[in-house]
Amino acid sequence: MTTRYEQPEIIEPRSGWRDHTGTADIEKLAQLLDTKWVVSGTTWRFGLDSIIGLVPGIGDTVTTLMGAYIIVRARELGAPGHLQAAMVGNLVIDTVVGAVPLVGDIFDFAFRSNARNVRLLKRHLDKRELRRVNPSSAQ
Repeated sequence: MTTRYEQPEIIEPRSGWRDHTGTADIEKLAQLLDTKWVVSGTTWRFGLDSIIGLVPGIGDTVTTLMGAYIIVRARELGAPGHLQAAMVGNLVIDTVVGAVPLVGDIFDFAFRSNARNVRLLKRHLDKRELRRVNPSSAQ
């Protein structure tokens, strides 16, 4: 009786490992809040954060709660405490300065705390995955 050994199937990676980490929802949310539309004739981008923030009081509260969801998802994805603190800091700055009439609206247009926080999280996830795949590169 002969035992047959088959070659293991090689599974090619998809477009990126991030397909499996569940960041798509917060990436879409950050885009909606910060960079969804372009000012015609320029490269300036803006999102709902800039528009909703025009409503005094309520607007900044709504966009802060939406931005807090990104931080909750970061925690669920295993972001360390120092990264979560940085993300909270970005959101607090956006909320406090955004509450100042006119100055806050201009600030919301430029600061983009949600896109900044997603970028921080994705950078962390990239480094974590690199350490997992190649432990000798842990720096």
